[in-house]
Order: sequence, then C-alpha cells, then structure tokens
Amino acid sequence: MRVIAGTARRLLLKTPVGKNTRPTSDIVKETLFNMINDKLYKARFLDLFAGSGAIGIEALSRGADMAVFVENDLEACRCISYNLEHTRLDMYATILKMDVFSAVRLLSGRETESAFDIIFMDPPYNKELESKCLRLLADSRLVDNDTIIIVEADSHMKHVLFEDCWNIIKVKEYKNNKHIFLNRRQICQ
Repeated sequence: MRVIAGTARRLLLKTPVGKNTRPTSDIVKETLFNMINDKLYKARFLDLFAGSGAIGIEALSRGADMAVFVENDLEACRCISYNLEHTRLDMYATILKMDVFSAVRLLSGRETESAFDIIFMDPPYNKELESKCLRLLADSRLVDNDTIIIVEADSHMKHVLFEDCWNIIKVKEYKNNKHIFLNRRQICQ
C-alpha cells in the first residue's frame, strides 16, 4: 500500500498485522480521491475506523489542512503514527485511540471544534456501525450542510440505513465494496 499523489506520493505505508483491518486497495483509493480531489485543499478531514490511516494520509498528502484519525486498535494506532511520521505529515494530524462513538462525543463536546469538510468511515462490514455512527453525527457540531460523509461498505449493504437524516449524493460501486457519499438533510425526520 502506498500514497498515490501529493507531497507524500509513492511512499509505502505499513498496515497492521492480522485480519482486524481491511486496507482499501490502491485502485479504489485512487478512484475515491479522483472524485473528491477538488474538495481537499485546506479541508478538515475526519478518518473514522482509520485502520492504517491510509485514507486520511492520502487526504493530507493532497492538500487537506488537518486530519483526525480515530482508531481503537493499538497496533493500528502504531501503524498510523509510523505512517504519519514516515510521510512527514504528523504535524497536521491527531490520533485518537478510542472507539468511534466516544471520539465523536468527545469532539462534539469541544467548544473550539468546528465542522469537518469530509468525514470518511470504513467500519467492519455488516455490523451496522455506520448507521449508529451517522445517528450520532446527525446532531453533532462535527457536521454542517457542506460536510460530505463517505461510507465504505460491503457491496450488498442496503442504502435504506441512511434515509432519515442523510441525502445520498452518489454511490460508487466496486467489485466487493462501495462508497456511499452523503450529506445532511436540512431537517431530520
């Protein structure tokens, strides 16, 4: 796995050992970033279920101002830290070693915290963690009407999970997974 473009282009990234993380392939990552590249410059990026940190690091490499990485697994946090130092992007990053739900509550409670421009989440498949996380984000100060949320999900996941507070902007399907692009509705139902 490597950084595809930007200041850290071509640098290799470490991934955690074991089956607890599922790195996004370079082809899928490249497609994703081609779709959001115009929104990255000076962006505030939140990487939930961050794994190796590859997605948030790619965002930083391509011009995001800052990224927060949320990951509960200690080995994965060590990889994120190593990858950030290796790419020399660590000064633009914060790593929160905690579960995503605690992190969202913590970040939402900070008076100084403002909305993120892009929130990316890649939770374990088929556990409906994205739905729980989106419910928590719906009323948080981490999201405003311009925030784009990208959910990486199993290709068989139903979109109906997102219909109450979220507009589906677009869905990009791949062989085994998909990216669902969302923004917040003006009024949640």
